[in-house]
Order: sequence, then structure tokens, then C-alpha cells
Amino acid sequence: HRAEKKDEPAVEVHEAAKERQPKPVKERTFKEKPVREPKEKVQKERPVKQSREIEVLSDPEEIKEIEERALVFLREVFSSMELGEVQITSKYNTKDGCLEVDFEGQDMGILIGKRGQTLDSLQYLTSLVVNKGKSTYIRVKLDTEDYRRRRKETLENLARGIAYKVKKTRKPVVLEPMNPYERRIIHSALQGNKFVETVSEGEEPYRHVVVKLKRY
Repeated sequence: HRAEKKDEPAVEVHEAAKERQPKPVKERTFKEKPVREPKEKVQKERPVKQSREIEVLSDPEEIKEIEERALVFLREVFSSMELGEVQITSKYNTKDGCLEVDFEGQDMGILIGKRGQTLDSLQYLTSLVVNKGKSTYIRVKLDTEDYRRRRKETLENLARGIAYKVKKTRKPVVLEPMNPYERRIIHSALQGNKFVETVSEGEEPYRHVVVKLKRY
């Protein structure tokens, strides 16, 4: 009987310790959550850094070599697409170090694609070919039927129209996803606007511009 009585307090203390032990653990878990969540939600705009410096070439032989690389690659692409005769002209801009390539022919809309997506992809691939094995970076710009200028004007008009809408309704407007070049056009078009501001949100390839009222 004495043994049973001695064992009883020992069991009670053990059970009481079990009941008290989880409490501080729950408190620590509860305190950590509010600290983590805001950090995950806040995403700063990260500037796109070029891994290699842009070089402005002056040697005619080097310029000729990069032009030839681009032309050979594009001829092969156009041939595999069975586009027919496409006239390709290239010019190296010694002011900003950009290789500007323009082409003319039938069915150029196929090369432009929806909102210039095909043209942008082709420009990216041409850039890879031109810069392969080089320590510095050479910019490449592809264009056809004056698409780049027309698209720029369209986006600038869109930006101004959206800014007027935001000012009138006082509600932010989310634009469709755009590539970095087109987002910069929107930002630049509304940079001096007194009433609205622009921010980029989301992750590529769905990153988009939001136009909203300025905070005073």
C-alpha cells in the first residue's frame, strides 16, 4: 500500500510537467510567424544588372565579324521558316555600341508575332550568337516594318490614357505583363506626371506595371 501511495505523486508530477511543457513551445511558434510573414510579402524592385560591360567597337574588322555572325544566323532561321526572300540590312551604331538589324520581305507579321514576342525572342537568340565567346557585351536590336517605333508610340499613348483614368477614378490600374524594355517605356512616359506614379510588380514573365495615384 505504501508503494502505491509513493508512486501516485510521482505520476502526478510527471503528468503536470507534460501539461506545462508544450505551453512555452506554442508561445515561441506563435511569436515567430508574424515576424516571418511581412518579410516574405515585401519584394523590392531589383535592377537588372548586365554581367558584362557594353563595349563600343571601333575596329572595322570586329564590326564586320559581329555583323556576319548575325546575318548568317538570321538567314538560317528565315530559311528554316520558309519565309521566302528576306532582305537583311545591318548597321553598327558607334554611339551606343548597338548592332541594329532590319529586315524586309513578305509576311513580316510572322516575325513580329503577338505584341512583338517573336521579334523579341529572335533578338535574344541573335544576341547570344553575336556575344558567344566574348568578354564584353554587344547590344543587338532587331526591327522590321518600323515596329519598334510604332510599338513605342502605342505604349506611350496607352500610358497617358491610363494616367488620365487613374486620376479620374482614383483607383490603380494593372497593365498586362510586359518585357523589361516595354515596362521602361511606360515608366518613362509617366515619370514627370504630377498625379500618378508607376511601379513594377510580379515575377517574370508575368511582371507588369501598376499605375496609381501619387501619395502626398
